Amino acid sequence: MADDAIPHADVLNSTAQGQLKSIVDRVERLEVEKAEIMEQIKEVYNEAKGNGFDVKVLKKVVRLRKQDRAKRQEEDAILDLYLSAIGEI
Repeated sequence: MADDAIPHADVLNSTAQGQLKSIVDRVERLEVEKAEIMEQIKEVYNEAKGNGFDVKVLKKVVRLRKQDRAKRQEEDAILDLYLSAIGEI
């Protein structure tokens, strides 16, 4: 039981402790910013919905625009091939 009482602070020197604290603080601040940004994105999608846009399709457009165009075209061609092979198009 006495070994459990050993302070863990002794494991890292003061420089490493300071670096670790700084990293944790930065990550926590970024998490707060991320939550704020996610809320803003949600508001934009709600605005789009209010203007009659299909939010599900709009999210797909945003996702597709992140992809490399050539890679997306290749995937679309393979998808068309597979759908054609099973008689869906």
